[in-house]
Amino acid sequence: MTMDWLYFYILGINSVGFFLMGIDKHKARKRKWRIQESTLFLVAILGGVIGCIIGMYFFHHKTNKGKFKFGMPVLFSLELTVIIILKLTLS
Repeated sequence: MTMDWLYFYILGINSVGFFLMGIDKHKARKRKWRIQESTLFLVAILGGVIGCIIGMYFFHHKTNKGKFKFGMPVLFSLELTVIIILKLTLS
């Protein structure tokens, strides 16, 4: 029961990351105001890295930018480590 909030949070923040990638790609195509890269990374750091990575490849967005191509997997590794540690300490 104590981990339920964490599962809902992770699902929600990853959904946000996924949709932000899609919105930013749409805005890029329309040459409109864009979502700042710092905002995309903030969502990833707050736990939405899986959604951001899936969004990157689903929407073919930012996949050639080194900052995203290498930065997102590094964040994923860090977040996975934190999740494993939380799981071990809270169980």
